[in-house]
Amino acid sequence: MQDLPKTAVQIRTLNKWYGAFHVLKNIDLHVQRGSRVVVCGPSGSGKSTLIRCINGLEAYQDGAILLGGTMLGSQAKATALARRQTGMVFQGFNLFPHLTVLSNCTLALRRVLGKSRKEAEDLALHHLRKVKIPEQAHKYPAQLSGGQQQRVAIARAMCLSPRVMLFDEPTSALDPEMIKEVLDVMIGLAQDGMTMLCVTHEMGFAREVADQVVFMDEGRIIEQASPKAFFGGAVHPRARMFLETILH
Repeated sequence: MQDLPKTAVQIRTLNKWYGAFHVLKNIDLHVQRGSRVVVCGPSGSGKSTLIRCINGLEAYQDGAILLGGTMLGSQAKATALARRQTGMVFQGFNLFPHLTVLSNCTLALRRVLGKSRKEAEDLALHHLRKVKIPEQAHKYPAQLSGGQQQRVAIARAMCLSPRVMLFDEPTSALDPEMIKEVLDVMIGLAQDGMTMLCVTHEMGFAREVADQVVFMDEGRIIEQASPKAFFGGAVHPRARMFLETILH
C-alpha cells in the first residue's frame, strides 16, 4: 500500500479576487497529516474564503492547492477524488429538513459511494454514536437543538471517511450553552488523530487542541505560531490587538 503524503493540505501563493477586491493575498500554508490548525482573525480577513477554496467551493485565480499531493484543477477526475478526502462543516448546519437524521447521514453513502442501505445505516449509526446522539437517528432536523444539528453535520461528514476535516466557524450560529457540546465532539476528533483545519473565534479550543494557530488580516497570513507562542506573546501588533479584544 502506498504511504499517505505527510502533507495533507499544501497551499502555494494562493490569490483570489472578487472583481477588483483582492480577498486572498499570496497565501502559503502547509497542514501536516494528523495536525490541527486553527485559523483566526477579524471578520472579513478571508478565513472562510480560504476554507471554501480548499474544499473547491470557491474558485481562485492564482496559485495552487494540493490535497494529499494532488493539485486541484489539474485533472477533473483527480480533483474530484481529492476533494472526497475532505469533510466540511459549515456555520449553518445544511441538513436536508425533509430527511431524518439517519437519512441525512446515509444519502451520500448510498448515492455517491454505492453502499447498501444496511452498510450505510450501520456506518451512520456508528458516527452518530461517536457524536453522542444515536437516539436522534429517526428524528428530523427541526426536532433537534442547534448543537444537535451541528453534531449531525459532523457525523454526516465523517461518514465519508475524510482524511481532512474543514470547519468554518462551526459554533457561530449556536447559543452559548450549545457551543461546548460541539467543541467536545471536535476535541474527540482531534484526539482520534483527525487532520483538522478550523476557522473559529473559540480561543479556548485553539489553546487546547491546535498544533498551530494561523492569524489572518486583510487577506494575508500575518502570523503563524504554536498556541503557546501565539497566546503567550504574539509578534505582530495586529495579532496582539485581536487577542486583547477577543480575550477581554
